[in-house]
Amino acid sequence: MKAVLCKAWGPPETLVVEEIAEPEPGPGEVVLAVKAVGLNFFDTLIIEGKYQYKPDLPFSPGAEVAGVVSALGRHVQEFAEGDRVMAHVFWGGCREKVAVAAEQVVPLPSGIGFEAAAGLTVTYGTTIHALRDRAHMKPGETLVVLGAAGGVGQAAVEIGKVMGARVIACASSEEKLAFCRRLGADETVNYTQQDLKLTLKELTDGKGVDVVYDAVGGGYTEPALRALGWNGRLLVVGFAAGEIPRIPLNLVLLKGCQIVGVFWGEHTRREPERHRTNLTTLLNWCASGKITPHVHRTYSLEETPAALQAIARREVIGKAIVVT
Repeated sequence: MKAVLCKAWGPPETLVVEEIAEPEPGPGEVVLAVKAVGLNFFDTLIIEGKYQYKPDLPFSPGAEVAGVVSALGRHVQEFAEGDRVMAHVFWGGCREKVAVAAEQVVPLPSGIGFEAAAGLTVTYGTTIHALRDRAHMKPGETLVVLGAAGGVGQAAVEIGKVMGARVIACASSEEKLAFCRRLGADETVNYTQQDLKLTLKELTDGKGVDVVYDAVGGGYTEPALRALGWNGRLLVVGFAAGEIPRIPLNLVLLKGCQIVGVFWGEHTRREPERHRTNLTTLLNWCASGKITPHVHRTYSLEETPAALQAIARREVIGKAIVVT
């Protein structure tokens, strides 16, 4: 079978496509014939050895897959060959077949296509965990989304609206902000042209915002933190800007606010039942049209490096999907 392989740490152009042996399912595993793979910003980091996880070389990028069960390991009873499913595999998705622990696999309703499903697991899974489990966000609260046109950003705008929040989407261009408004954002802020803290304060009549969803980091985190109101929550989701910010902790004290880490990958390992519950909720929302993963473009396996380069350049609006 064909697989995209990272054989040495490096940028996307160092990836290669090679023929490798098909996987055999171990006890408690299923093998999926992969139909679609969702790519994320962290895939650009993991292939360079800059992410929290450092897989053994060689490996394939791609953490979220959708496809068809093609083989079952011992003790697997909840699935059958031919079942349509989606799964979180951490890495290894960009190949024609992948073995995955059955507990990471979720049945896919017939009304949801493989490409949409591949765009749900990580970005929407991260976001529902962040807003529901970590921020405990309530209807009527104000949610600020940094990097709102990216994969997790789109998910945060949509899920925020489903949960009843007033959503302020922040991005770097009018094209991206227009996309956010189509998703349902109540207000938009171009943080390359507007003072982020002052604008957020103005939009909340000086009260400050309740929740900040920060997948960007860099120079935007501190102004967003300064715009929090009393009992506000800053969700630390990622650092797409490439810089991990240093925060003056006196701000946390003076605002009575919280800085909350969102490590979704570890959450899926430690709390698999909660993770499956969240994914079931997402699939129900997707089936009913409450959320709709936006596919920026589909790519072939051979085009995986180009897809990752587009993500790194922040050209992708929504999700980049690899199809096999």
